[in-house]
Amino acid sequence: MSKKNPNLEDELSLFQDAVKGVKKFTHDTIITRRQQNSKVDKAKVSSKETQNHEFYFSDEFEPHLNEHGPTQYARTGVSKYEVKKLRRGIYVPDMYLDMHGMTQQEAKRELAAMLAACIKENVSCACVMHGIGKHILKQKAPLWLAQHPDVMAFHQAPLEFGGNGALLVLIDIPER
Repeated sequence: MSKKNPNLEDELSLFQDAVKGVKKFTHDTIITRRQQNSKVDKAKVSSKETQNHEFYFSDEFEPHLNEHGPTQYARTGVSKYEVKKLRRGIYVPDMYLDMHGMTQQEAKRELAAMLAACIKENVSCACVMHGIGKHILKQKAPLWLAQHPDVMAFHQAPLEFGGNGALLVLIDIPER
């Protein structure tokens, strides 16, 4: 049982009287096509970003690292207690980089991109998994990390983060 509201019919007739003689607008807006960035442009931007950080890594420069015991490094002015925290696993990495199966050039590029992403995302601890394999990346990764100005310290990762095949990296995040 439906009841019609008499006020509704009055309101409809009032509305129709009010809009009598009105013409419909023609659509006069111009729709421009959105310019799509091609994959080539995106590749150029990402390659420029990694090149900005990749120049820190030299294969000729070899910093003095302790060859006995686990791989560790602390930049001048960084407390040895920070390295101890890395060793104990107190710092939990927020970003991971798995370099298994990469060539040296790929690994260097990805490491630079990861450090840039850590700085951009305000991530102060990251884990670099270089693996053991033929010991090439295991030897090169600490040398590259020691050259980067934003790397405060690194230490061989605890077992839960990769043990001998990984490094925990402490990154200096500039205040904005």
